[in-house]
Amino acid sequence: MSIFDVLLYDFSHKLLLYLFFLHMNNKFVTNFTPHIVAVLLFTVISFLYFKPVIEGKQLLGHDSESWMCMAKETIDHNEKSDDVTLWTNSMFGGMPTYQISMQQPYNFIKYFEDVIMFYPNTVYNLMLYLLGFYVLLLAFKVKPWLAIVGAIAFSFASYNLIIILAGHNSKAITIAYMAPLIGSVFMAFRQNKIIGSLLTAFFLSLAIRANHVQILYYTLIILLFFGVVEFIYSLKNKEIKSFFQSVGLVLIAALLAIGMNATSLITTYEYGQYTMRGNSNGLTVDAQNSQHGLNKDYITQWSYGVDETMTLLIPNFKGGASAGYLDAKSETGEKLKSMGVPNVETMMKEMQLPLYWGDQPGTSGPVYLGAIIIFLFVLSFFLVEKRILWWLTPMILLTLMLSWGRNFMWLTDIFIDYIPLYNKFRTVSMTLVATGFGITLLAILALKELFNPDINKEKLSRPIIISAAITAGISLIFAILPGMAGSFIGATDAQQFQGDYAFLNQTLPMDRKAMLVGDAFRSFGFIIAAAGLIWLYSKNKLKTNLTIVLLGILFLADLVPVCKRYLNDDSFTRKRKFENLSQPTNADNIILQDKSEFRVLNAEVSIFNDASPSYFHKNIGGYHAAKLRRYQELINMQIEKEIGQLFGAFGRAKTFEQIAPTLDSLGVLNMLNMKYVIYNKDAAPLNNPYANGNAWFVNKVSIAANADEEMKLVGEIDTKHELVVDKIFAQNLITNYNPDSTATISLKSYKPNHLIYNFSSKTDRMAVFSEIYYDKGWNAYINSEKVPYIRANYLLRAMQLKAGNYEIEYKFEPLSYSLGNIIALVSSILLSLSFLVFLFLKLKKNKQTK
Repeated sequence: MSIFDVLLYDFSHKLLLYLFFLHMNNKFVTNFTPHIVAVLLFTVISFLYFKPVIEGKQLLGHDSESWMCMAKETIDHNEKSDDVTLWTNSMFGGMPTYQISMQQPYNFIKYFEDVIMFYPNTVYNLMLYLLGFYVLLLAFKVKPWLAIVGAIAFSFASYNLIIILAGHNSKAITIAYMAPLIGSVFMAFRQNKIIGSLLTAFFLSLAIRANHVQILYYTLIILLFFGVVEFIYSLKNKEIKSFFQSVGLVLIAALLAIGMNATSLITTYEYGQYTMRGNSNGLTVDAQNSQHGLNKDYITQWSYGVDETMTLLIPNFKGGASAGYLDAKSETGEKLKSMGVPNVETMMKEMQLPLYWGDQPGTSGPVYLGAIIIFLFVLSFFLVEKRILWWLTPMILLTLMLSWGRNFMWLTDIFIDYIPLYNKFRTVSMTLVATGFGITLLAILALKELFNPDINKEKLSRPIIISAAITAGISLIFAILPGMAGSFIGATDAQQFQGDYAFLNQTLPMDRKAMLVGDAFRSFGFIIAAAGLIWLYSKNKLKTNLTIVLLGILFLADLVPVCKRYLNDDSFTRKRKFENLSQPTNADNIILQDKSEFRVLNAEVSIFNDASPSYFHKNIGGYHAAKLRRYQELINMQIEKEIGQLFGAFGRAKTFEQIAPTLDSLGVLNMLNMKYVIYNKDAAPLNNPYANGNAWFVNKVSIAANADEEMKLVGEIDTKHELVVDKIFAQNLITNYNPDSTATISLKSYKPNHLIYNFSSKTDRMAVFSEIYYDKGWNAYINSEKVPYIRANYLLRAMQLKAGNYEIEYKFEPLSYSLGNIIALVSSILLSLSFLVFLFLKLKKNKQTK
């Protein structure tokens, strides 16, 4: 760390503390004890929940493992080199690192981010949830002690912990910053324009930096509803001037926050145009996967069932997770005992069963907000001011209906077809993040009004009874009449449970039914307990602080056990085991002895949904939500077909000689330089001698009239000797070349962002490079002079070369990154100056008032 970094970190650390503890609320000046208690309590709760981290254990999340694998080449290069690579060849033939691992050196917000980064990762995520919602509630003038309870209620909603389990760190962090960001905007409109706007810039910058655009998009939806309601009320109250002043300041704050993150935003936007979420390449033969944005089946694959919405109140309404456990006393356990199976108790603790029977392809667990929260949400309609209800209620309804996706397709169609950017995102059930935020905020605001000393307690009984009757009544109905929920039969049960496991077709539905009944009674009990507590308070039988404490205990008792069903101590493992995930197999070790540059096809994993091979090799496949559209189209139209041919040959051949003709015929995989195929991790890999190499010469060039023809021809030509290019590259292009048997081209030096080739030929040649074409950053040079190159074979690079002996260099140097860095630096300086000016004026005002 440079002296500049040290000084800036120290300054930003102190500035952050000053702003939060002195200016967020006037009570920080005279009495900040509750806030210290809040931080300490949140720390204790977080460490208690994640006790294994104290023992040095780590959480194994799928996305964390995947990131470790996909980022390995980038991290290794950046640690060993003076420059920073923005390109990796470890997945899908090559792609930018913008969404994997990219440094943003001039976004000053990173120094503030380090303030609480000393917490272990999982504890850090939970602390952010707690602190973020706590700050939000303070902005709504909720008393600190109640804000602590509200933060606990929000943070332990099941989805928040389940995404930590899955390793969705960017999503978790963005959700955490969503709350204080909304609180800051609320403050800018309803309380203090300057402080609210400064905090808006601060939290928005953090939220953008967390890099989960989909959650930010839903945050924008929440704020749009807020803006519309504020506009209407400003007209009604003749405060339109004040409204537009707030709008102007918030927009300036947003511009500064966006500017500070310009490095990531500009590069991501540029790259996004060429990914699966971007524009069509004109391919009609694969129209479903080549439309603008993601296709509708892909977008709506994870759609929440309409009746599945009941999980917000009853967690096991649809069976919980796709892979769960039953005890020996379950119907399944009793059946195994009756079949004479030994050690059923031990077996049931280790046997994962498909308990989920809802509409989604699978799930790690339900979205459970808490029975008490749902009860308080209903109560909020009697207590919370209409201005807030008119903001949050329509937003909750809309995002809830959007979560239904294909189960409510008329609305989903409207949003996919007409609402900007909506077709860029998949997993529509994620809108429940916004739904849950609104429901929880209204629930805590109901408690705020309930504990208002000016409230008429005599009028509370009726709202409490009605709210309890509705929510507890629904729970009781499903507890008594569980058949109303459906058949308890999963869509794939019959296919899964055959032969020796056919008995599960009878026992699992009964177990799922029992799970629903148990949780329905559970929710009924918590609602009655919370309603009774509040009713006693309304009758002056309990003091305010005691009631708040007891409610906090009830929240923990309700929410934590449900979260523990999915994220618990068993989810953690020793660090050495975590590191063992990256240990090379026998096949890997053999390949690693080859120091040349090539790509690997690993048939031992899901080729295009697993990044693990990328830890050691340059991978034909991988796992990433934003792969290049052209690569995905080639997968759909050519690569999967050739992989099928290869696997078919494996099934028939007994010797290498029998499989050799098939290997030689794989034009697309060979042009991707597939030198090794892993078919058994413990055996030697298949060495493919027919791979085209890093670069090669062709003698014939075919011109394609459009994308369809180019895709068709690339699957038909002999890629070792021919290539096909789109007609847009045909100008001044020679289509036939005189061969030179002595000509050579070879890769001299490899870095992920800098390739150097040696070329020698007595005649002009056309060279093809087994590298992905991406002209938004890759530049070619000969003798330090920039030269043109073209796209060939749908997604590779090709170049016409004059006769001679010289080097060809490719450098990845995207202008978008350089431009983003300049904007980020200017914006960071402007925001820092804004804070300094504000502090100066504040201090000056304080001196004048003394």
